[in-house]
Amino acid sequence: MRLWDCTWMQVEEQLERDDRVLVPLGSTEQHGYLSVGVDAILVERAALEAAEASGVPVLPALPFGLTPTFTAFPGTITLRTETYAALVRDLLDSLEHQGFRRILLVNGHGGNAPAQGVAEAWQAEHPHCQVRFHGWLIEPEIWGLAGEIAPVSHASWVENFPAVRIAGVEVPDGAKPLVPADQLADADPAEVRRLLGDGPGGGPYQRPAADTDRVWQAAVALLRERLESGWTTQEEAA
Repeated sequence: MRLWDCTWMQVEEQLERDDRVLVPLGSTEQHGYLSVGVDAILVERAALEAAEASGVPVLPALPFGLTPTFTAFPGTITLRTETYAALVRDLLDSLEHQGFRRILLVNGHGGNAPAQGVAEAWQAEHPHCQVRFHGWLIEPEIWGLAGEIAPVSHASWVENFPAVRIAGVEVPDGAKPLVPADQLADADPAEVRRLLGDGPGGGPYQRPAADTDRVWQAAVALLRERLESGWTTQEEAA
């Protein structure tokens, strides 16, 4: 359930039944012909779908993350690493104070990876809590599945879902050559923009809905599995 669709009394009642919560970690950055909010929009939708049957609350997606690579593209907003780390710690502190003990960080942007280390350090300081970090679309199982269908990269067909298409913006047909990852890794933001041109990292701009649906369903199923299994319950911890 969406946290913002609840009153505080309903959240309190939910906590009496279940101490799990999902925290979607998004980003605001260029995604070619798609919304600059792709990472936040999709990760929140995936989390809500995965949690629907269980009723576990889903926080609103954090809209900003770590994306210094794309700052030469207007619309890209990045935080400093120390700011982001502090934000994640504050969120975990607040959730722990409320009574949440099993916290699933659902990452929608690869650049947010430092949050995993923050979460691990925080959990070491709070052994009565469990924190997991799950990259819903870029987990090896899901990214690998997509790669078997067609070449994948940032802002390519694998992120081209209806929820992030912009009215009046036509997504090109065909594909573009993949930009070598090593070139991007060594480039400053201006060079990244030169290398990427219109934004995507290469591969098809779009694929049939059957392909994107296959990836979506697999990603949500894996996220649901992470939410439902492998936790230590309050009774077991006691």
